[in-house]
Amino acid sequence: MIGFLAQTPTPSPTPFVDATWWEQHGWALAISLVLALALSLLSRRWVRRSRKRAKVSGDDVEGRRLRRVATVVGLVAGTVVVVAWLVFAMTMLAAVGVSIGPIIASAGIAGVALGFGAQTLVRDTISGLFIFLEGQFDVGDVVDLTTGSATVSGTIEGLTLRITTVRQYDGSLSIVPNGTIEITNNRTRGWGRAVVDVRVALAEDADRIREVLEELFDELEHQEPFQEWLRKRPQVLGVTQITDTAKVIRVAAETQPSNRIDAERLLRERISARIAERGIKVPPIVPGAVPPPAG
Repeated sequence: MIGFLAQTPTPSPTPFVDATWWEQHGWALAISLVLALALSLLSRRWVRRSRKRAKVSGDDVEGRRLRRVATVVGLVAGTVVVVAWLVFAMTMLAAVGVSIGPIIASAGIAGVALGFGAQTLVRDTISGLFIFLEGQFDVGDVVDLTTGSATVSGTIEGLTLRITTVRQYDGSLSIVPNGTIEITNNRTRGWGRAVVDVRVALAEDADRIREVLEELFDELEHQEPFQEWLRKRPQVLGVTQITDTAKVIRVAAETQPSNRIDAERLLRERISARIAERGIKVPPIVPGAVPPPAG
């Protein structure tokens, strides 16, 4: 028993309390940690500032450029932060005596295993890469993203290689994996079309209503905010449907893409006021009845 105790090795002191260990590795750890923290804070501020500029941008060339810049900044900042913390982790492992050579050498094997074991992650990443390279949408764009289970509508708040974050109209934040996006409807590119259906009584003369609306549109064409929102003057397309109680007259206007919904709302308001002012009769509202779709 005495001989066994004599042969038992004395445990070596913990390296973290050894002054020599701190002299050898302390500076490297401190620099890598400070660098990772600084890059995280600076990148977060950089992303926040670029997204704020993109949010208030318009639909002109400068606005699209700002939204594209915000998208690129988000992707670059995320990559830089991941690399910085990875360098700190490798530095820590090397300091505590873990050989990082085999870890780096096994990266290829790990990549193959990742391809077989995490196919969804690989699919999302590849899809996100093509979304970015093709410029399908940028931060600040208003989109409809159709997935296999639902359609998510709202404003793009963030884009990474794996996920897209969408702020919906009710304020909720939706996270959409890029690999699940099947169809993208971008409402902030090119131009939009505001469509308003005007329901009037069957006895009303369609030509008279057209004259009233054309007179209204002559006035609105040079008024704000229509002068800024509209790309072309509103047009009366004519009667698109006749029901048992009403005629449906469709009005269409080419708008700036981000102002389509606002233009539709304001056009309805102005048209309703002008119809009431001119004494044009509207169809009676039957309690519980749902108006049939126009067109």
